[in-house]
Amino acid sequence: MTGADQGQRTHYLATGASTGGEFGLYRITMPPQGRGPGTHFHSTMSESFFILSGTVRLFDGEKWIDATPGDFLYVPVGGRHAFHNGSDEPASLLLLFSPGAPRDGYFEGMAELAAMSDEEREDFFLYHDTYWVGA
Repeated sequence: MTGADQGQRTHYLATGASTGGEFGLYRITMPPQGRGPGTHFHSTMSESFFILSGTVRLFDGEKWIDATPGDFLYVPVGGRHAFHNGSDEPASLLLLFSPGAPRDGYFEGMAELAAMSDEEREDFFLYHDTYWVGA
């Protein structure tokens, strides 16, 4: 499990290493008004969202939607997406990456971003297949 900005937590349920690279499954818990990543895409993996509790604002590449428990969003390779908790209640969701890229390195490295130079930050995101849109 890793801690992140504003009390957000990432729980490792199945990493790419533990599934032989087939998928990675993570549970994200977000505090009220918890920030998430801005609009981005991945060039080598899909990402799926399943809402467990609360309301999570999801951007599906075209519009923002308020997703609630039981809602699912699949983002194909190259699909633009973003998410955050815009509500006054905590929220949790499952993230599924396929294939199972080493996202644990991404989640753990996020704590070091502020100390990185612009070039180091750019290299970090490229290494972890995260391309920001409008950045």
